[in-house]
Amino acid sequence: MREPWDVFGGCQRGGHAVRRWLLLLCMASALLVAACGDSGDAVPNTGATGVNATTPTGPVANGSTGAMVGDVGSGAFTRVAPPGFENTTWTDIEKSARGTTVRMFMYGGFAHVNRWMDAWVAPRLQERHGIRLERVPMDAAVFVNRLLAEKQAGRDTGTMDLLWINGENFRNAREAGLLWGPFSGALPSSALVEAGHRDMDFGYPVEGYESPWGSAQLVLEYDTARTPEPPRSVEELAAWIKAHPGRFTYPQPPDFTGSAFVRQLLYAVTGGHEQYMGAFDKALFDTKTPQLWAFLNDLKPYLWQEGRAYPRDAAMQDSLFARGEVDFSISYHPVHAQANVGEGTYPPTVRTLVLREGSIRNTHFVAIPFNAPNRAGAMVVADFLLSPEAQTAKLDPANWGDFPVLDVRRLTEDQRARLAAVDLGKATLSPEILAGAALPEIPASWLEALEKGWQENVAGR
Repeated sequence: MREPWDVFGGCQRGGHAVRRWLLLLCMASALLVAACGDSGDAVPNTGATGVNATTPTGPVANGSTGAMVGDVGSGAFTRVAPPGFENTTWTDIEKSARGTTVRMFMYGGFAHVNRWMDAWVAPRLQERHGIRLERVPMDAAVFVNRLLAEKQAGRDTGTMDLLWINGENFRNAREAGLLWGPFSGALPSSALVEAGHRDMDFGYPVEGYESPWGSAQLVLEYDTARTPEPPRSVEELAAWIKAHPGRFTYPQPPDFTGSAFVRQLLYAVTGGHEQYMGAFDKALFDTKTPQLWAFLNDLKPYLWQEGRAYPRDAAMQDSLFARGEVDFSISYHPVHAQANVGEGTYPPTVRTLVLREGSIRNTHFVAIPFNAPNRAGAMVVADFLLSPEAQTAKLDPANWGDFPVLDVRRLTEDQRARLAAVDLGKATLSPEILAGAALPEIPASWLEALEKGWQENVAGR
């Protein structure tokens, strides 16, 4: 019987670890493509127009159409010139970016992510591109509001070059005209991205205004020394919470981890995710969400602090778990627990799980503001973050433990082997379990209503 990874031919020679990783990425790509309604990309040729020809030597765009199509099969990746860069080569863009500073605004609550950006990404950008990366910690909703104020004030040149953004923040920014682009089609490394990661963000069309740089999936973290038999379903989790008062909590929405946990419960207690994959439906929302609010309010007296307070963010949730105040943490990164074990924040007995009802998976992106002063530099940074080298380093639990967005069929055999050789550790679930549990994200149009509903119907009661 032919194994699923045999479609990659020579990749199988890399051994069991390679096969497991190729299987994971293949399965995950199929799930993401199905969720986004995309037929996917065909396996590219290996000749002059294949994966080794991702840096264009001619103009980024051709003629008035602004497009250069790479030979990547029926789901062809299209290079599109960003506004103001027509008939410009990628080499020209790199030269323009050299010697500049790129100010990247991003969530700053993850110490390990901050370290990786400052100690791994920034030095390489300086060495290879002459770019000084300045990381500015700020929540996405805050910088979106700042951009809106600048737009209304007519401020054509701002101070932000690159943003870590996705979900409702991207949709709000896009609809308010706060982002510059389309630009991602000009990035050479975009040709290596799996189509399901680049086309949709929480059900909202990306259309080149974002560049993906990581993939996330929700997991629960627990310590086998404290909880040798953890709950495996939503029903079992509810029973466990009631049997262990004060030992469970979750971050308060709109924190993205807490919000995702609430969305996952919405799927589980109201009949599955399929009904929510379209545009926001107020009648459906009003019919279904009372079941969710009732479920959460039934658990509220048994939560940490009896539900009178919630962790403000995922970092606080991690601290409560690490100090032993609660018995579970929640993460959007399946390798997060192993990263914390490696740095000594968690004991080596910590493991992760996904519930039987499934686990939400999504993609996170970077975008360029409408008034970014250094668009060329921002594109070079976005392209570097997508490179196989950066994606492999980011996957390492010692750095971040963030899953890649690359299509393994587009990588060289050496690049695939390097990716597969990353040791994800004992705390990380197997690729088969993660891929089999993956659920699509709810469209962005539902997010604000759900977060507002939680505030009014759970936190406010």
